[in-house]
Amino acid sequence: MLEAKGTGPTQGARGTARPATTIPHPPTAKDHPPRIAIIGGGPGGLYTAALLKRLTPTREVTVWERNTPTDTFGFGVVLSDETLGGIEHADPVVYEALQNHFTRWDDIDIVHRDTRHTSGGHGFAALGRRHLLEILHTRCHALGVELRFREPAPAPAVLARTHDLVIAADGVNSTTRDAYADVFRPHITTHRCRYIWLAADFAFDAFRFEIAETEHGVMQLHGYPYAPDASTVIVEMHEDVWHAAGFAELGEHESVERCAKIFAEALGGRPLRSNKSAWTTFRTVVNERWSHGNVVLLGDAAHTAHFSIGSGTKLAVEDALALAACLEEHADLPDALAAYEAERRPVVASTQRAARASLEWFEDLARHLDQPPRQFAFNLLTRSRRVTHDNLRLRDPHFTEAVEREFGCPPGTPPMFTPFRLRELTLRNRVVVSPMDMYSAADGLPGDFHLVHLGARALGGAGLVMTEMVCVSPEGRITPGCGGLYTDEQTGAWRRITDFVHDRAPGTAIGVQLGHSGRKGSTKLMWEGMDEPLDEGNWPLVAASPLPYKPYSQVPEELSAAGLADIREQFTAAARRAALAGFDLLELHCAHGYLLSGFLSPLTNRRTDAYGGPLDARLRFPLEVFDAVRAVWPGDRPMTVRISATDWAEGGTTAEDAVAVARAFVAHGADAIDVSTGQVVADEQPEFGRSYQTPFADRIRHETGVPVIAVGAISSWDDVNSLILAGRTDLCALARPHLYDPNWTLHAAAEQGYDGPGVAWPDPYRAGSRRPQTGRMDAPKPRLKLRR
Repeated sequence: MLEAKGTGPTQGARGTARPATTIPHPPTAKDHPPRIAIIGGGPGGLYTAALLKRLTPTREVTVWERNTPTDTFGFGVVLSDETLGGIEHADPVVYEALQNHFTRWDDIDIVHRDTRHTSGGHGFAALGRRHLLEILHTRCHALGVELRFREPAPAPAVLARTHDLVIAADGVNSTTRDAYADVFRPHITTHRCRYIWLAADFAFDAFRFEIAETEHGVMQLHGYPYAPDASTVIVEMHEDVWHAAGFAELGEHESVERCAKIFAEALGGRPLRSNKSAWTTFRTVVNERWSHGNVVLLGDAAHTAHFSIGSGTKLAVEDALALAACLEEHADLPDALAAYEAERRPVVASTQRAARASLEWFEDLARHLDQPPRQFAFNLLTRSRRVTHDNLRLRDPHFTEAVEREFGCPPGTPPMFTPFRLRELTLRNRVVVSPMDMYSAADGLPGDFHLVHLGARALGGAGLVMTEMVCVSPEGRITPGCGGLYTDEQTGAWRRITDFVHDRAPGTAIGVQLGHSGRKGSTKLMWEGMDEPLDEGNWPLVAASPLPYKPYSQVPEELSAAGLADIREQFTAAARRAALAGFDLLELHCAHGYLLSGFLSPLTNRRTDAYGGPLDARLRFPLEVFDAVRAVWPGDRPMTVRISATDWAEGGTTAEDAVAVARAFVAHGADAIDVSTGQVVADEQPEFGRSYQTPFADRIRHETGVPVIAVGAISSWDDVNSLILAGRTDLCALARPHLYDPNWTLHAAAEQGYDGPGVAWPDPYRAGSRRPQTGRMDAPKPRLKLRR
C-alpha cells in the first residue's frame, strides 16, 4: 500500500519496458480465442473479462463467481498512478467511473512513542472495494459478459475442454492451482505475523502507521481512507504477540473491540467494524509456471505480495492488462501465454522481493523501536527499498533534511559522506571497496596489476579500500593467482601499494583481508572455471572435516591438533607482516566456506572433538585465530571479521547463529562485523535481490550494538545513503560497481553536487569533478493545445 505512487514500468518479454499505459496492439488473429472462461469474479477476473470482451465483442466471455454480487471481503483498494494510466488507455469508461469514487491524499503519518512524523508527496488513490466491484459489474454487463453469481465454476479440466481459454483468477486459495499443482509447482511461504482487515467510519487524513507497545509485545496499525467517511484499518502483530495477547481465544466481535481499545487514540475513540473478518497469516505464493495448456493463472492465484507495499488488486489489474495485450499481439495461444508470463514474471518477482523486505521489517518491528523517532520513520518508509533517500528528498525535502540533521549530517552532506571511526582510524566516508579476488599474483606476490587496481580505487574516493583475500600460506591459496603474505618479498610488494595509497590518496585507508582457502583451495582461476580443481599442480588441502566442496573436488585432510597450531602461527605471522606492510585495518576472513568459515558451519564441521558440535565449540578455533592475530596487530588499528550470516542451505548457519557468532567476535575485540552470506556449500539456494544481505547486517547491528559493514548487490549511491540514514548499517561495501567504475565514489559526489571533506578529488583529476556536458535531449514543450 505504501509505494502507491510510481512502481515503475512493466517489463516486456525480453526485458524491454512496456509502459503500463500502452494500448494493446491491433489484433493479429480476429476472435482468438473465441470462448473464454474466467474462474473468480474478483476485480482481476472481472477486469480481464471486460478488457477481452471490449477488444473483441464477438468473443463469448463467462465469469463464474460462487458468491453474490454484493459479497466482498476487505474494504478499501489502493491503485497506483501507473495502474490507473493503464486502465485509462485500455478502457476510458472504467477509468472515468473510478475517478468519480477515488479518495486521494499525499501524506503518510508515522506515530511512534507519542510522536507523529508526517512525510508528504506520496500520492495515493483509493476507493471502496464494493464500489470497484459495482463499476466492473456494470461494465461487464454493458459489454455483454456473462456473469454467473452464486455458482461455483465447473472443474478446470471440464472448462479446458469446452473453452478455448480458461483464466484462473480464483485467489490465494486457488482450486485451479491446486488441481494442476504438479504443473504449476506452487511454493507457498507462511509468514510470522497475524493480521485482521477492519474498517472505521471516518476518514484518516493520511496513510497512518501507528505503533502500540503493549504488555504483550508490539502491535501496529496500518490505516488509510477509501471514502470521505471510511478508512481501512489493518491490525498486525507477530504470531507470538498475538498468542500472548489472547487473540487466539477471542471471537470476531471481541477481537474487533479489543483492537479498537488498543488503538483508541488513533481512532479518536471511535469503534471499528468487521466484514466476516478473521485473523490470518500472510502467505507468499510463487508458481514455477503460470500456464498449462489453455489454462492460465492471474492475480493472487499466480502470485501474492504483502499488503504493506501494494494491493493484490493492483497486481491483478496489471496482469489483466498484460494478458489482454499479449492475446491480441499473438495469434498462437501458447505464444500469447508465454509472452504474458515473460512480461509479468520479472515485474512480479521484483514486487515480491520488495514485499518480502517490507513484511520482514514489520515481523521484526521490535528491533527498531529504540531508534530516534525521525530515523525510525525514515527506516519504515524505506524498508522495502522501493522508496529511497533520493526519492524522499524529491517527495518531501523538509522531512528528509530533518532526518539528516538528527543523524548528524552537516548541511549539504549526503549520509554516505559522513565520517566513521573505528579505534584510532577515522574513515572520511562510509564507502568501502569490497575485497575482490583478482587472481593476478605470481607465487603470492602482488605486482603492477595490484598497484593499479587498488591505487585506482583509492584515488576514486572510497573511505576504505580492501585487498582481496590475502592468503597466509602457499597451501592456503584458492588459486595459483592468489596473493599472499607469507614471505618478506610479499611484505615489500604490499608496502609499495600502501605507500602509494597513503601518498597519492591521502585520507583513504587501505585494509588487508587475511584468510586461508581450506577445502576450497587448489582450484583454477575464476575465468577458467570457478571452484573447479586444477588439472595439474594441485597442493594438499586441509579443513575442519574431510568433506569435499563438490563431489569431484579434492578431499581435504581434517586438521589435527598440530595442524591447528600451524595454522594459528601462519595467521599470526601474516598479521605481523601486514602491520609492517602499512595496512590501516585488518579483516579476518571467516566467511564463504574458506577454512575458518568451515569451522563455523554445521554443514562443514563434523568434528567430534573440542572444535566441533555445538556453536560454542565450532567457534573455538576461529576465536583462537582471532585472539592470536589481535595480540600482534597494533592496538590502535581496527580489526574486523567477515562472516557468512546464513549458508542458504537447510541445516546450516541461521540468522540467530550469525548474531551469536558476531557477539563472540565482538567479545574478543572485533571492531566491526562485515556481514556477507553463503558460498559455504555448493548446493546453496540464495535469495538474490537488491541489497539482499543487508537485513542480516541490520539484525546483527541492532541486536549486538556492534558496527557492521553491509555488502551484496548494493549498487547505487542512493542505496548507500538510504541504508546508512535508516540505521541498517554503518558502512557499505561495494564490489562490482567499483569494477565498472574505479571512481564510483567521486562520481557519486559529483552527481549529488557534493564537494566537502567526505571526498577528495586528486589534484590531477580535479578538472573532471563536474559531470561532463552532453547534448540536449529534451524537446521543446508544447505551448498550445489545439481543439479537434
